Amino acid sequence: MKKVLKHPDHSGGGSAAAVPVDASLGSLLRRRAADFCELAKLRISILVLLVTAIGYCVAGDSPIDSVRLLHTLLGTGLVAIAANTLNQVWERRYDAMMHRTRNRPIPSGRLSALEGFIFGVWCCVAGTVYLWLLASPLAAALAAVTFLLYVFVYTPLKRRTVHNTLIGAVPGALPPVIGYAAATGRIDALAVMLFGIVFVWQLPHFFAIAWMYREDYARGGFRMLSVVDPTGRATRRQTLAYTVLLIAVSLAPALAGFAGSAFSIGAAALGAALLAVAKQMADQLSAVTARRMLLATVVYLPAVMLLLLMYRTT
Repeated sequence: MKKVLKHPDHSGGGSAAAVPVDASLGSLLRRRAADFCELAKLRISILVLLVTAIGYCVAGDSPIDSVRLLHTLLGTGLVAIAANTLNQVWERRYDAMMHRTRNRPIPSGRLSALEGFIFGVWCCVAGTVYLWLLASPLAAALAAVTFLLYVFVYTPLKRRTVHNTLIGAVPGALPPVIGYAAATGRIDALAVMLFGIVFVWQLPHFFAIAWMYREDYARGGFRMLSVVDPTGRATRRQTLAYTVLLIAVSLAPALAGFAGSAFSIGAAALGAALLAVAKQMADQLSAVTARRMLLATVVYLPAVMLLLLMYRTT
């Protein structure tokens, strides 16, 4: 016989509403699962896995070892989730001050900091060990370095130095190198170029985000470029400069002979489109133009990486 939970009826009729225990438990489990998924920042983690997969496929011989690729993505995904989670554990008090982040699972009280800490540590250990055993020790070491830099260097520096975006771009650029190392067991010139593309890409990307949410970042005490220089002059100048640098770095694989002319044409076209959006943001800095820049960078990175995968020369 199915057990029920009886809740008082406050409508004045004096009867009780019966709720099946399994239905109540199922609803609770779904909410908890949704909270942990939000803590993991799955959309960011998916982008991390995309560039990891491209790094693996660009480096690997044909046919690609799909089993090793799957192991690489699973392990890297766990470490990415760990970094995202412990970042939120660390910043929970500041997230509670910001409109954009105050409803996240930990500052809202839906999950405790201890639950987040245990979940994050478990994902980090499990992901690193998994990579070591089933992908490659070098990939595992790079994933561990990524985690340590993101959580213990970048996260605390966000409130201490305006250069935090530049510093945070280092761990943010390592996922394609993790994929490359898992496929080859080494780091070579092409791996460094992949790192360079993702490293520079993050700067205009995050400058756009920082401008859109500059009031929130100021409220939380984060020393973003848009907070330190509220006039926007530095944001305009650096967004444009790093976009130009990104276009140049993106063409490096072709110049070094790792990609054909079709890649050069495609990357140049994408770069020209991105530069037009960056120029518009620099000329008319606003939340609207910053959002356009954000969306343009989100399209640009996977597009360039896929072009490199398609037109990689052997």
